[in-house]
Amino acid sequence: MSRPSDPEAARSAPMARFFAGVMRRQLARQFRAVRIARPGLPPLDVSRPVMVVTNHPSWWDPAVMIALHDTLFPGRTGFGPIEAAMLDKYPFMGRIGLFGVDEGARGAAGFLRVAGRLVARPDRVLWITAQGRFADPRERPLGLRPGAAHLLARQPGLVALPLALEYPFWSEKRPEALLRFGTPVAAREGEAPAEVGARLEAALTASCDALAALAMARDPAAFRTVIGGARGTGGVYGLWQRGRAALSGRRFVPDHEEG
Repeated sequence: MSRPSDPEAARSAPMARFFAGVMRRQLARQFRAVRIARPGLPPLDVSRPVMVVTNHPSWWDPAVMIALHDTLFPGRTGFGPIEAAMLDKYPFMGRIGLFGVDEGARGAAGFLRVAGRLVARPDRVLWITAQGRFADPRERPLGLRPGAAHLLARQPGLVALPLALEYPFWSEKRPEALLRFGTPVAAREGEAPAEVGARLEAALTASCDALAALAMARDPAAFRTVIGGARGTGGVYGLWQRGRAALSGRRFVPDHEEG
């Protein structure tokens, strides 16, 4: 099937905003909260395009990216690669800034060509699940695919921003969506793709390790909540909690633990 060869022309800003709202509501319903580890987004040079490079623990990863893009990067337009077969199946994804990438060497060349054109402007953000497959957040090494490193080496103005993602259960019925930004990485003059790729993987691994420690600590104070989600257990147990609070004269708190 033929696909739009120009993601910029295919993307619709109203459609992207609408779909981002849909994803925010989905995240609010399915998660206790979406939280970003403090101190949050590192300072970025507004004159340089950004490539957010993430691990890939869940089906929810693209939803988080779409939902949070405008909050994290106001004034910048977001794009991201997707398997070409998925774009063929769901053509509307091209309207929200996703572009298809085929498997193999031909697909890699196409990714570099299209992505390189997109990040030639400073007001762009490219989102990439760089493992290219679903992987447990504790898996090491991360095994990033080389496309991000090759793009960095070709685009000296581009800044890669590592972002760790994890979806643990804490004390509530619904899981947490946790994010942690790492130290930005840019290619040095004359640096080979393999070298910048090793530095990028090290930076993302460090952020994933730090997020794992925060996830195990289960302290909401270590995070900023960007989307507050569904609270409590609901059902019969939820009604029992509410009734017990009313009988004792206490304020009803739907969580097992406040925070």
